[in-house]
Amino acid sequence: MMYSEKVMDHFNHPRNVGELEDADGVGQVGNPVCGDIMKVYLKITDGVIEDVKFKTFGCGSAIATSSMATEMIKGKTIQEALTLTNAAVAEALDGLPAHKMHCSVLAEEAVKAALADYYTRRGEPVPPECRIDDADSCPLGHG
Repeated sequence: MMYSEKVMDHFNHPRNVGELEDADGVGQVGNPVCGDIMKVYLKITDGVIEDVKFKTFGCGSAIATSSMATEMIKGKTIQEALTLTNAAVAEALDGLPAHKMHCSVLAEEAVKAALADYYTRRGEPVPPECRIDDADSCPLGHG
């Protein structure tokens, strides 16, 4: 399967790239076998994700899924962001090749890791929706 136009657009013109120096939550996930590393920074005001940035070291699919995931949660409430799934990210990109679906899983996990960090920094319990099962981080068994 070739990459969709949306995947290519988010790879060639990624949205929300960079860091937030005053981030309220930062999450980093990676897959040592695949080599992809994603870091997501969140700025949250009154329970709303006011700004989000990412830095990704990885393939085109990793960059595209990071870009799309940040677009999908920007301006949303924390509760809305917690419902983000890798399937929704892949669908928003009009699909990914099967062997690249693990990139959408990493994008979901990076967002949830940043939200978990947000709760931890505030001294609040981390919601179960933020917890990441490392065994599922790469459907190819690389996790």
